[in-house]
Amino acid sequence: MIQANDKDALRVVMRGYRSNSETTAFVPTLGNLHDGHLSLVRKAREVADRVVVSIFINPTQFDKAEDLAAYPRTLENDLKLLKQEKIDLVFLPEADEMYPEGSAARVEVDGISDILEGDSRPGHFSGVATIVAKLFNLVQPDVSVFGEKDFQQLMLIRRMVDDLDFGIEIIAAPTAREESGLAMSSRNNYLNEQQRNAIAPKLYAELTAIHKSIQAGVRDYLKLQKEVTEVLNQQGFTTDYIEIRNASDLSVAQENDKELVILASAWLGKARLIDNLRVSL
Repeated sequence: MIQANDKDALRVVMRGYRSNSETTAFVPTLGNLHDGHLSLVRKAREVADRVVVSIFINPTQFDKAEDLAAYPRTLENDLKLLKQEKIDLVFLPEADEMYPEGSAARVEVDGISDILEGDSRPGHFSGVATIVAKLFNLVQPDVSVFGEKDFQQLMLIRRMVDDLDFGIEIIAAPTAREESGLAMSSRNNYLNEQQRNAIAPKLYAELTAIHKSIQAGVRDYLKLQKEVTEVLNQQGFTTDYIEIRNASDLSVAQENDKELVILASAWLGKARLIDNLRVSL
């Protein structure tokens, strides 16, 4: 596994892959890797000759300085896991490498950046779009793999790639879950044992309950959202949102929509958990 700490070193390796006509799959991460990340790496291995992973705690996507400071740094273990997965290259830039003094350009994806997660975390998606665009320009992969757990982020990246003609195939990997149903996330590290085992899995359980109701013919989506919000708050969560949306554009779901997504965000102690579940009618 090659380690590149700066842009020039990364470009040298990538030119070598391209000169050999080898395809590349790219997985951008913030580090603190878990089995959810590794499932993306394994998907990448299935679809390309070379797998590149970046580990960069991107400051511009954190809306609070304390959240950036608190994000777990586990580089030694991250590298160990990536070696076990036999990836080809890991890119490990510092913040001043990605954002040199005087950097002013930002990428904005209008509309999708302003709702749901974007409404709760102002500026977050501009930070995500900007760093992903920069990484795409540096790596120039054929394919990039993102998890469906961050459904809105996945839609944002796809829109950006289409609108800016990156020519990169975006592959969605299914949400990796613990046996309890809890979506794997670095945020789960903020949960204590009782929260993680007894309470947090109820978020996915309630999404599943909404899914069953919709499949059974219920179309009063506002009522479903309100009922589940109340249930979660009674179970110890502080619910940010429960929303049933059109899966193609995240517009408010209408009765005749056939492809839906149920999106949820809720605080449990110090952890802000997100999850989603698709519904096909």
